[in-house]
Amino acid sequence: MSSFISLQYAYYTMIILQEWRWYKLFSGKSVFAIGLLVLTLSSCYTVYKPPTNFKTIPRDTTLSGFITNDFQSKIIKGDILAITISSLSTNEDAIFNFSGSGGNTSASTLGNGFLVDSAGNITVHKIGAVKAEGLTRKELAKKLETAMLPFMKDPIVNVGYLNRKVTVLGSVKAPTIVAMQAEQMPLLDVLVLSGDLTEEANRKDIMIIREKENTKEIKHLNLEDHSIFSSPWYYVQPNDIVYVPAEINQSKIAEEKRRNQQMTITLVASSVSLLVALVNIFTR
Repeated sequence: MSSFISLQYAYYTMIILQEWRWYKLFSGKSVFAIGLLVLTLSSCYTVYKPPTNFKTIPRDTTLSGFITNDFQSKIIKGDILAITISSLSTNEDAIFNFSGSGGNTSASTLGNGFLVDSAGNITVHKIGAVKAEGLTRKELAKKLETAMLPFMKDPIVNVGYLNRKVTVLGSVKAPTIVAMQAEQMPLLDVLVLSGDLTEEANRKDIMIIREKENTKEIKHLNLEDHSIFSSPWYYVQPNDIVYVPAEINQSKIAEEKRRNQQMTITLVASSVSLLVALVNIFTR
């Protein structure tokens, strides 16, 4: 459509020139040649292809060699744990769950959870100090169920994390901090919770920064390659940082350059038309 408009400008410019006293210079084949030149210059552009994930996946196939999500992290000092209990002793359930939701003024509770203190302990109603550091969530739940048997009938304990998170920033639509109650989360889930990638995102270079004791490990993942599903880094872990860099899009640059050239040609054609019209008016 824009090429057709540019050709129209060129055509009307030649019509005006033909009405002027130098019309012979711009008649016949010259008009066609100039119009064709304008059309050629304004129609050369690069077709923009939107970015996509998993380009290497064959159509209708089966993938294998996935990394499982059975990783169990250990509870550490400073963790805030969400602990809920249910049993056949409803009154005791209410007292315990109330103490874990801020009803207990103990220093080991914080907001809506239990803080693992500097000694690696949490303080639990009727039980007292319980060593939590170094255990998994399942191990701590089992330990609490056993400890609660004298006070409750058939207790069932669930343990989750309240202060573990993943930070997502860079070329995502909504940079955010994603809360993680489990040990790990698929990278795709984290990106979706951040509003997904922008069009400028470099899908071939997703960076994950992971803390390990006193060091930081860095891994680069390629979302266009389906081998990401077999990478041990596909599942992000608590306190990971996911950074999505921007990519210089050559197609968009070429398209913008083409538009600028087309605008310049149109402006020149309009200016020539106006100039010729004015000269024609004042020379009659």
